[in-house]
Amino acid sequence: MKYRVLGKTGLEVSFVGFGGIPVQRTSQEESKETILKAEELGINFIDTARGYTVSEEYIGYALEGRRDKWIIATKSMSRDRESMIRDIEISLANLKTDYIDLYQLHNVKTDEEYDKVLGEDGAYRALEEYREKGKIGHIGITSHSKDILDKAIESGKFESIMYPYNIVENQAKESFERAKELNIGVIVMKPMAGGAITDGKLALRYIMENENVTCAIPGMANLKEVIENAGVGENIQPLNKEEREKASGIAKELGNEFCRRCGYCAPCPQNIDIPSMFLFQGYKERYKIDKWAEDRYFSQKARAKDCVECGICEERCPYDLPIRKMLKKVRECFDE
Repeated sequence: MKYRVLGKTGLEVSFVGFGGIPVQRTSQEESKETILKAEELGINFIDTARGYTVSEEYIGYALEGRRDKWIIATKSMSRDRESMIRDIEISLANLKTDYIDLYQLHNVKTDEEYDKVLGEDGAYRALEEYREKGKIGHIGITSHSKDILDKAIESGKFESIMYPYNIVENQAKESFERAKELNIGVIVMKPMAGGAITDGKLALRYIMENENVTCAIPGMANLKEVIENAGVGENIQPLNKEEREKASGIAKELGNEFCRRCGYCAPCPQNIDIPSMFLFQGYKERYKIDKWAEDRYFSQKARAKDCVECGICEERCPYDLPIRKMLKKVRECFDE
């Protein structure tokens, strides 16, 4: 397994990390078997979140007695100090550990959220306090917004960033380069485009060619996925001409109806969070975590069913996506 240093954290992480979303659809024992196989094959970085239902608990169960072999990252959607303190304590208990290597602000979407977490009574303050106590090693941030990503990179507040990057989503290339210049670790989420890319080996090798990327975290739920993904991390080879053509073909095909979550379609006159609609659809259809996706989808005040087909979003979309057509598919997915 190839390893890279996660920026100024100094942590040496496996290029292929373990994404903890899909373990939600397995059992505790199945997830342990999968995680221990990943360890055997050299994977030492595992990422989860407070919002991934039982993921933290399953990971804590799997890593009990072998904590020193893993670099653990988790994250929270909490935006204020008090809520973040509560979440950190829950994470520590769930993961059965007295320290977490990397704790991240999860999916910061807007300038308002960003300013709130960094405010006087914001979530960042709690992370600093727990870092001083030695219960958190390092602080990171995750986002689907390139504008927020760029602000975070320049802020000097974060030791790592996490952002989508794959064959079809490569809008953050320059941001990753800047992060590398500032010695900030770059963690890639959605390396398979949320399951839309079925050739996992090609997807990971495409990412590996970017020297500014520290680690990619494909979600893994079974031994087959672990063995295939870990195998890519053992031998870094550049794509050949045929493989590059295949990657270009995948990008072209997915590009016709694939949301990059750039947010340029906002604001919707009906207050629909359009990128989230497609995100929840992907979690249900491709990740097969139905209840988790449905709970989040139906918690939205405005959903795909509220679209009046005004078309304003399509006029704004830099990728010319047929958003109205895509929202109809979301409705079908959630039986609305």
